[in-house]
Amino acid sequence: MNKEIKIENHVISENSPTYIVAEMSANHNMDFNRAKEIIKAAKESGADAIKIQTYTPDTITIDSDMPAFRTKGIWEGRTLYELYGKAYTPWEWQRDLRDYARELEIDFFSSPFDLTAVDFLEDLEVPAYKIASFEINDIPFIRKIAQKGKPIIMSTGIAHLEDIDLAVRTCKKEKNENVILLKCISAYPAPYENMNLKVIPNMAETFDCICGLSDHSMGSEIAVCAVGLGAKVIEKHFTIRRADGGEDSKFSMEPHEFEKMVNEIRNVEKALGKVTYELNEAQMESRIFSRSLFVVEDVKAGEIFTSENVRSIRPGIGMHTKYWDDVLGKKARCDVKKGTPMDWKYIE
Repeated sequence: MNKEIKIENHVISENSPTYIVAEMSANHNMDFNRAKEIIKAAKESGADAIKIQTYTPDTITIDSDMPAFRTKGIWEGRTLYELYGKAYTPWEWQRDLRDYARELEIDFFSSPFDLTAVDFLEDLEVPAYKIASFEINDIPFIRKIAQKGKPIIMSTGIAHLEDIDLAVRTCKKEKNENVILLKCISAYPAPYENMNLKVIPNMAETFDCICGLSDHSMGSEIAVCAVGLGAKVIEKHFTIRRADGGEDSKFSMEPHEFEKMVNEIRNVEKALGKVTYELNEAQMESRIFSRSLFVVEDVKAGEIFTSENVRSIRPGIGMHTKYWDDVLGKKARCDVKKGTPMDWKYIE
């Protein structure tokens, strides 16, 4: 698999900064100006990309009141068709939103949900595609996206291991290895105890690809922890104010929360650093406060060095403590004053 993937001006790799995606989803609340406000706020909060969704109620489901088409969880009491009728992003907005994102220099791409949406997004020249968790088993759909040759970010929220394997193999069969897999829990909000973040490094090893997290949990700590485990992409739902309501507002971050998360992630990246046992300049300077052998009582020439007159103390400018046993029992070559760093030249 490709271990270095480029989306617009960002390179995503094992050694790159985490690619942070703000998911607008339904948080525009059917207000075009609010959608633009979300894009601007995402950019100002440190997001690398803004992601929308491309579907209509008719491209994602059918208008039916049968039990199978009724929603559950926080959307309970409505049909899927009713929910998606309030949540979708009007297609006539999307070119203008893309142009606005380009003005602000924030990456813009989308999750399509059917073949017609892929065609539409190709006309928009999106730089990447996001495949949502519930579409991971739509193989003809994945095949068509893979044929475009663009990066594919794929959530795995409802996928068995074999589902992920089939989706990845489908992309590879179309000569597209630009796949990023996201650990995901398709619950809104996602309970902490179900996150199983240890899957992230395992998934990266299993599928030999870049991995990340599509995070539906509340707060920033799960995303930050995921970065510590190797996640190179973080996706979080983003809104202006949860109090404004909307279909996804309850599990979305406000700008100040998102900015805090971004800052925490960047700090964790600095702290992760690299595998090295070399000391930096400050650490080298601090070594003076380590232990070493000192003469701690006045010693006359010919006297024996003992555990009473030679000790391991701070600072660290004397003989290494590993020589303590070699020093004890030896005679002093000359007078040595208390507080003198021990040295072989004082030993007969």
